[in-house]
Amino acid sequence: MRPLAEETGLVPGSVPDVLRRLSASLEGARVEDSGPRPVLVVQGDWWYRAEYRLAPEDAGTRVTLRVFNAATRARWAVPLVNRFFVGFRSQVHDGFAATLRSLGG
Repeated sequence: MRPLAEETGLVPGSVPDVLRRLSASLEGARVEDSGPRPVLVVQGDWWYRAEYRLAPEDAGTRVTLRVFNAATRARWAVPLVNRFFVGFRSQVHDGFAATLRSLGG
């Protein structure tokens, strides 16, 4: 499945530490089993699914956000509406940047 938006950035700290802090900062977040690397998921409204993937790096933890269409009905409408929603991508970018700043990144 192709994401509607994607952002990535580096946060100081180990993966377990960043996962704990990120989980505490995101309302309704849950960890899904995805093998060796944790995926933190936030799902809401009728279509929204955000996945935060964490990976270790020398300088800390790489956090990658991917926003997906999780709609079960009228799925076709989500990309169309988001394409015409002025500011969707900048809103995702700005929100992710603020999240990273709050985590010390």
